[in-house]
Amino acid sequence: MHERSSVAELAKTLKAELNRYSPGGKLPSSRALVERHRVSPVTVSRALAQLAAEGLVVTRPGAGAFRAEPRTPTPVAGDTSWQEVALSADTATELVPRAVDASGVLVTLSAPPPGVIEFNGGYLHPSLQPESALAAALARAGRRPGAWGRPPTDGLPELREWFAREIGGSITAAEVLITAGGQSAISTALRALAPPGTPVLVESPTYPGMLAVARAAGLRPVPVPTDADGVRPELLEAAFRATGARVFVCQPLFQNPTGTMLRPERRREIIRIARAAGAFVIEDDFARRLVHEDAGPLPAPLAADDPDGVVVHVRSLTKITSASLRVGALAARGPVLERLRAIQVVDSFFVPRPLQETALELVGSPAWPRHLRAVAQELRSRREVMTGALALHLPELALPHIPSGGYQLWLRLPDALPEASLLAAGLRAGVAAAPGRPYFCAEPPAGHIRLSFAGVAGPTEIVEGVRRLRTAVDELAG
Repeated sequence: MHERSSVAELAKTLKAELNRYSPGGKLPSSRALVERHRVSPVTVSRALAQLAAEGLVVTRPGAGAFRAEPRTPTPVAGDTSWQEVALSADTATELVPRAVDASGVLVTLSAPPPGVIEFNGGYLHPSLQPESALAAALARAGRRPGAWGRPPTDGLPELREWFAREIGGSITAAEVLITAGGQSAISTALRALAPPGTPVLVESPTYPGMLAVARAAGLRPVPVPTDADGVRPELLEAAFRATGARVFVCQPLFQNPTGTMLRPERRREIIRIARAAGAFVIEDDFARRLVHEDAGPLPAPLAADDPDGVVVHVRSLTKITSASLRVGALAARGPVLERLRAIQVVDSFFVPRPLQETALELVGSPAWPRHLRAVAQELRSRREVMTGALALHLPELALPHIPSGGYQLWLRLPDALPEASLLAAGLRAGVAAAPGRPYFCAEPPAGHIRLSFAGVAGPTEIVEGVRRLRTAVDELAG
């Protein structure tokens, strides 16, 4: 107590004496201050550190302490309250206000506090990412002639050709546009296909990032329920009739969050229903390369068997590589392709060439198939570890579907277990999960959480995370 009091008193004294020195002027040495004020060297050091923390002095090792230069005056805070009126003034004429709730997206983009197990992530853990292959691809790309030059606005021809082969069917490179990841592609597609104020049909539940993009474009998402085999065709047909919508957004393969696959006969039916309604289907094929080792043969994309141009296809390299390799593709045929191209050019001109060149180098390297095999094996193993841990520690959480692709499990909560309370208790126990509410554009039928097994370090962390969730549930029950 005495030492702290001495430090405070000396700091107060030195502060009062600062006006004796010009800005940048040197204060007496520590030895001189010890003798003058009859205090210990430790007290002098701590008093100077306190003044430095307040920005009044600057200490330079070996040189001493100096009076700090005057601070730049703090700008006068402006009055931004006028923006509330400006941003809401057009709601009287808009059918759908364009207020955007990004909370559902930020949950998967924001890292939890240190020590918290990350079951809320949306990307591969660094240990699953092809970091060495990416570094080598980036280095090779940087040495390519013209690597920093302006690329074609539609994307590098070789990369468009690669994406066309990946999609398959009769899709050609001329029908592919390179985009800055899947989210950008979905945004472009929605703005091209649906005018502001109109409805857009979506799976329920569905990816919050797509709902946010739709609302930002002034669109009105309308839910179409799904079951274990994907979206229900009879309800999709009824939704088209009831709303007059001209766009349906779906994830036929390993849907986010449920992990379900659209049944083969439903795939044909959905294209028929959309064609009859004069509508487009936006196919978000985000998880094709997140297939698990035991999945078996995958169905071709909807776009691969669509001569009439009903399907606008979206895919990306981001999920299977790194959050920072934001390279994706849009594929479409017919007049809509020109509209997609125009919107993308106006928005961003083009995807940076170094990123495109890096993507080309990566997918053309021997490391690429090895990476795909390694991820398929690891995702299967992690899924099995998580489902086993849930069955052992949290049997009361319903798991209606165990996916054979993707990176997450979708769990229904008991009615007596509030979603928000569980998430908060989970954080207190040291585990973060994604809330289910943002995945619904209308009232959810029950509480849910989404658990990712791809964003953690490995099986040990998965088991520990489930144990911590058990602790959270027990806390609420107590």
